[in-house]
Amino acid sequence: MNYETKILTTKYQKPDAYGALSMPVYLTAAFEFPSAKAMSDAFCGRSMAPSYARIANPTTTYLEERVRQATEAVSVTALNTGMAAIATALTAVAAQGLNIVASKHLFGNSVSLIRDTLGTLGIESRFADFTDPGQVEQLIDGNTCALFFEIITNPQLLVADIRQLADIAHQHGVPLMADTTIVPFSAFHAREWGVDIELVSSTKYISGGGTGLGGLVIDYGQFDWSRSPNPLLAAKTKRVGKKMAFTARVKTELVTNLGALMTPQVAYMETLGLDTLDIRFRRQSESTLWLAQQCKEITDIKRVNYTGLDDNPFHELSLRQFGPLPGAVFTIDLASREQAFDFIDRLQVIRRATNLFDRKTLAIHPASTIFGLFTKEQLDDMGVHDTTVRISLGLENPEDILKDIRQALA
Repeated sequence: MNYETKILTTKYQKPDAYGALSMPVYLTAAFEFPSAKAMSDAFCGRSMAPSYARIANPTTTYLEERVRQATEAVSVTALNTGMAAIATALTAVAAQGLNIVASKHLFGNSVSLIRDTLGTLGIESRFADFTDPGQVEQLIDGNTCALFFEIITNPQLLVADIRQLADIAHQHGVPLMADTTIVPFSAFHAREWGVDIELVSSTKYISGGGTGLGGLVIDYGQFDWSRSPNPLLAAKTKRVGKKMAFTARVKTELVTNLGALMTPQVAYMETLGLDTLDIRFRRQSESTLWLAQQCKEITDIKRVNYTGLDDNPFHELSLRQFGPLPGAVFTIDLASREQAFDFIDRLQVIRRATNLFDRKTLAIHPASTIFGLFTKEQLDDMGVHDTTVRISLGLENPEDILKDIRQALA
């Protein structure tokens, strides 16, 4: 079946007593069992029954199953935020003395997670320009436990050759882990491009309206974890097999010990968001392409950056990997930081807010906000400029958004 049909026909784990068409929200901390044996089986993983809501909840499990079927993954884990998804996935593969080779063009908190938080635990960070595969390969050694990057960087909008990165990673026995938030799995099929672990901030497209925070860890079961330098993963392969060691560590250890499972309230809202995900993505992306084309004609805008534009340096690669609609975010550069601030202050329809792919159009100055605690030297190295304004398109009429941009620049 196609994506839309898979999403809408995923069955519940158990039939609902009342035949509800929407999965009920199970607002409970614990579950009653018919016998001591049934309780033991649930807690020891011999049955699929939920043991405790910190470990599994039927509403959250249903969201995971919908995404699993839509992506053809072997497992999906739904967590409280996109950052929780990234942190859990990297913790699963990393260990003291190992290193992570990561893109230097990551979202600010992803950089600080790898460099600072994991760094204090004895995990080395090695940052590279992932648009230069040769530079990436030079940093890989026998202690490299992962390659991690964003398929389109935020806010630089750089595009790496994913297939080439996958080939390099797999030749060295390293898993390729990708943050794919900027293009949803309805349009970009990560498994087909060699991505082993896909990480998604479901706060964005899936939520569809900024109604809740969430993140997904999607395991495609393609990587041979017996090749990992992490001794815990290597040990798990002996018990669960070479393809399922990552999922086993995430599901049976990290979800339980870190306590970051997605709440049933958010899982319910995100199951509703999945129903219209692809429709919203295509409408918002079409508006983004049209608006980016119009902004190129405005003389006060010094640069328009969107990989869907024909003259973008990454256009051909973006078209091959993501199709003609590479997401619903673009950036404009103005003459100075002061002009960027003045432009944002004058907006009347576009909202001054962070987040991406809300139903509403949002604008932010990345250098002073989500990258505000980095030094100028670090910002320059990451390609984050004081003149840049990031715009995430919503579902308004794009002509009204264009009028708002024009009046804000007048």
